[in-house]
Amino acid sequence: MRQPRRRSNPLKLLFLLIVVGFLVYVNITVEPLSSTLFLPSPTPTISPETYLVEAQEFEKEGKYSLALQAYDRAILSDPQNPTYYISAARLNVYSGNYEKAIENASNAVLLEPNNSMAEALKGFALGLQENYLESEGSLNRAIELDPANSSAYAYLSIMLSGKILIGDEVLGDLDKAIEASRTAESIAPTSLESNWSRGSILEITGNYEEAIDQLEKAVAVNSNIADLHIALGRNYRFLDQYDLAVEEFTRANALNPSDPEPDTLISRTYSGIGEFGRAIQYAEQAVADAPEDAYLYGNLGVMYKQNYEFGKSILALRLAVRGGLTPEGVMVEGLPLTYGRIVEYYYNYGLALMELGYCSEAVDIAQSILQSINEDEIATYNANFILDRCYQKINDLQLLKLSEPTMIPTWTPRPSPTLTPQATLEPTQTILPE
Repeated sequence: MRQPRRRSNPLKLLFLLIVVGFLVYVNITVEPLSSTLFLPSPTPTISPETYLVEAQEFEKEGKYSLALQAYDRAILSDPQNPTYYISAARLNVYSGNYEKAIENASNAVLLEPNNSMAEALKGFALGLQENYLESEGSLNRAIELDPANSSAYAYLSIMLSGKILIGDEVLGDLDKAIEASRTAESIAPTSLESNWSRGSILEITGNYEEAIDQLEKAVAVNSNIADLHIALGRNYRFLDQYDLAVEEFTRANALNPSDPEPDTLISRTYSGIGEFGRAIQYAEQAVADAPEDAYLYGNLGVMYKQNYEFGKSILALRLAVRGGLTPEGVMVEGLPLTYGRIVEYYYNYGLALMELGYCSEAVDIAQSILQSINEDEIATYNANFILDRCYQKINDLQLLKLSEPTMIPTWTPRPSPTLTPQATLEPTQTILPE
């Protein structure tokens, strides 16, 4: 009834003892040295502070592209820290990337709604985009949050000065700009922002030499801000120091090559001294930088017309005035007739049409100017000039019993005198009768 008892295997017992001994050795000797013996080792993590230090070093060297990349890495490492967004937004402004500056500053405001500097940078970037209403709201809120924030006052002054410079000011803007600039200077008299704001105020009040002095002080603090060099160039041009103006615009262009403004300003500077060939080169480069911008086609068309290239002038100015597709297929939205730079495009378009005998459209342009822009003496003079010449051509053709106007102009074109530059106006040209 009893089953026979199995005899133990000595080799199997020996193998088990060896395995147990190995495991005891691993547990005592190896395991304390590595908690993940059979897993891959984790990659070391770089702290966001390391990226911040790296970004600040690049910024000191003027390597803004690399600095912004480091700020972006800091943000990815710690997306809840508003400091990184603020630092990136300031550098975005200096680099001329206002859209990204608004995005970064807005993120900082979301994380810390009572952060005065975040609100100030958001407002400044909006102002540099000519979004003046929202800009002023953000800057006033920044001042409310921290009445000792000198940068907020300076940004408000610079924004209002820019608004005045392009002729968009309303009653009281100049007084507010001056007061904000003085407050910024009283809080931080030697800061970059204070010098920048004082230079802006001196420019719009026609004190160009003093403006240059203040702007040079700002450049001494940071020479890598394209907008500062543009402001310097404008003031040199107002003083007829054209070589220095071109030099500053060229520096701005080197700092921000994709911005069409420096090229446009260089073209207008060369135009003002009669170097229309060089003016055309820079106007063409500006169009290449922003092929959807109707203002740039208007500027290019004026340069062509001044160089007596009337066919090219008509093509460029038609895009500015009427809009349409460029040869490369880019859609351009035409500029509605109004005062300032735009009416200059209109009457130059009419003059170029008149030159090549397209009097029907030229007369329409002239009549539109006389109906809408009757307080601009230069525009109304040129509109009347177009009408006089075109009606003379039509009468001559009727006397000759021709059904269609010829393409031959009835007068000889010649260079036109330029107006003296003023604080808020740039040089333009008139066509005088022989």
